[in-house]
Amino acid sequence: MNRILIKNARIVNEGTIFEGDLFIEDKFIKEIAEKISPKTGDVKIIDAEGSFLIPGAIDDQVHFREPGLTHKGTIETESRAAVAGGITSFIEQPNTIPNAVTQELLEQKYEIASQSSYANYSFMMGGTNDNLEEVLKTNPKNVAGIKLFLGSSTGNMLVDDEAVLEKIFSSTKMLIAVHCEDEATIRLNLAKYMEEYGDDIPVKFHPEIRSAEACYISSSRAIELAKKTGARLHVFHVSTARETELFTNKIPLEDKKITAEVCIHHLWFTDADYEKKGALIKWNPAVKTAADKDALWKALLDDRIDVVATDHAPHTLEEKKNPYTSSPSGGPLVQHAVVAMFEAYHQKKISVEKIVEKMAHNPAKIFKVEKRGFIREGYYADLVIVNPGLPWNVKKENILYKCGWSPFEGTNFKSRISHTFVNGQLVYNNFKVKDIRCGERLLFDRE
Repeated sequence: MNRILIKNARIVNEGTIFEGDLFIEDKFIKEIAEKISPKTGDVKIIDAEGSFLIPGAIDDQVHFREPGLTHKGTIETESRAAVAGGITSFIEQPNTIPNAVTQELLEQKYEIASQSSYANYSFMMGGTNDNLEEVLKTNPKNVAGIKLFLGSSTGNMLVDDEAVLEKIFSSTKMLIAVHCEDEATIRLNLAKYMEEYGDDIPVKFHPEIRSAEACYISSSRAIELAKKTGARLHVFHVSTARETELFTNKIPLEDKKITAEVCIHHLWFTDADYEKKGALIKWNPAVKTAADKDALWKALLDDRIDVVATDHAPHTLEEKKNPYTSSPSGGPLVQHAVVAMFEAYHQKKISVEKIVEKMAHNPAKIFKVEKRGFIREGYYADLVIVNPGLPWNVKKENILYKCGWSPFEGTNFKSRISHTFVNGQLVYNNFKVKDIRCGERLLFDRE
């Protein structure tokens, strides 16, 4: 029997911070109290004095590259980096090779994860212009949702048939997550820059090619369609000031039919960083202006934006060095996302309670994840100890992504993740990931 007693922690949960102890028995949180004494001799004791104990983050959008693109990353390597970063559950996207657009292909990914994942996992079912029948077979109790790309993406997953879109939106009660960028707008913009520069367009023009307008056109259409059909819509990686106006904070999260996510890179970088970072910060949607970044923070803090995620999408450095048109978009983030948000806490931009709300509580609520995302007795012990006063520097030697690089390389973080527990097991302890692949398939409390 696995028994762990965490002592003297600043426990962060549901808007409060209180000093106390927490007892883990087997996979679950057995007891939370001001003081807990070990009742038997076989209890591992961890003193967390001065540190925060938070629920493990639930990252609702990652690309772990398996199957088909395993030179960039695998479920094993990227989930290992995730637990080192305090992410204990992830939801992975369908644009692997082959695309997860049939139930059989989707289940193959679950099978791989069951053997190799350090973190808890779910995989989204991919929608295309012609797989509605397969989409509707998706089990809402053990699959996170349906993913639609409403803009060009990896593989053949662009859904641009309006009739098909409306049919998907009106035919399923499941959460539909969308990537919103208008393909026609992007193509026009790209053609203009290619005429001037050929394939080697300076990366600083990326936010003008994949423009704010392209994002807004697509997001507003998706929201209009969701309102028309009553669909449950979740808009991934909102990146512009104008898009934030499409969302509301007038109703509780549990009652929202339309929710929004922002990603770490859009909260951290701006278009001024292209000069130094180049294609390392080339994402879709693009990192945009300082004004956009400020508006995203404002919407996050006033609850128009509900979730912080990563859109973790590794590529090799060699691939990133290609000319603009063949340099892939995306970058690795799961190992550094939680500490990046704690950096904002040190800057007094956000409270620790709000970080926990946006990275653990709200993803659990939005996806209706069973018994995770909160520090509650009887819940799975997916927990993270964060020491806010233990600085460290991101360098090649401590980067765990298979691709071996990070857009945060050279950054000094003030906070360090010292321990990560997944299903009660201590899988990460001060820069060392233990070889304990105890991740489980996420289940969802849905009809």
